[in-house]
Amino acid sequence: MKQNHPKKVRDLVDGVLLLDKPVGFSSNDALIKAKRVLNAKKAGHTGTLDPFATGLLPLCFGEATKFSQDLLEADKTYETTVHLGRTTDTGDTEGEVIETREVNVTLEQIHAVLEQFRGPIAQVPPMYSALKRDGKPLYEYARAGITLEREARNVVIHKLELVSYEAPMLKLVVTCSKGTYIRVLGQDIGEALGCGAHLNALRRTQVGPLTTEGMLTLEQLNAHPAPLSLLAPVDALLSSFPAVHLNAELAKRFLNGQRLALGKEPVTVPAEQGRVRVYLDDKLLGTAQLGEYSILAPERLIAFVQP
Repeated sequence: MKQNHPKKVRDLVDGVLLLDKPVGFSSNDALIKAKRVLNAKKAGHTGTLDPFATGLLPLCFGEATKFSQDLLEADKTYETTVHLGRTTDTGDTEGEVIETREVNVTLEQIHAVLEQFRGPIAQVPPMYSALKRDGKPLYEYARAGITLEREARNVVIHKLELVSYEAPMLKLVVTCSKGTYIRVLGQDIGEALGCGAHLNALRRTQVGPLTTEGMLTLEQLNAHPAPLSLLAPVDALLSSFPAVHLNAELAKRFLNGQRLALGKEPVTVPAEQGRVRVYLDDKLLGTAQLGEYSILAPERLIAFVQP
């Protein structure tokens, strides 16, 4: 007779984990493992890292998932090693080598080529990517040997710095806008140098305002006697936005979704309009848009807060 085992009850966990994603894990694999350790009911990540990549993967739990979109839109910083002279079908170490060329480039040539890729550029997304066509990710077509036409997308390379060059390895630091493929950047730099290239290593070190400070491995999370204590608060995702502190009466109205005219209230109002984070004392209530005449319009609210 088949036994019905009771379904495990998961906890309401709120916060942000700055995970140092290991090589060989998909972002979703890493999320599932962290979610299991924390016994969390609701979780999500803030933009994928390729399995061969390592580094900063902010994981959001509970109420923090309401604000994960901000990090999807945020600029990101990477350290990468570009292997010149060898091209792979995926643009990284996970693919098959499809071409090998001689590497005979100078530092002067490298500096000149890097200059071409700073600022706004157009990138053609790789076939080995999660972008979808007719409901199917491009990498499934690629694995079937099918190459589809892809439209170039506009991205911005805010910073592209040479760290070191010891042929054939070119180490770079890149800060870029959302939607940038560092694999494609590495390949395009290789082509501009006339020798081709693929990424040998990729490590993410910053996502929006979040850095590697406080970053933890899965092993550290698993070994800690109180892993929930390792989570950063929900507002760690919002530190780049000005703060507005309300009194109890205004906070109650705010949580009811009311727009507030702060001009005549005893509240310090930021000088600039735009997105703000809203508090009662040290409790995050949510985010809002601060508009003309100091009108505060609720945007995303934290649940279960009682002012």
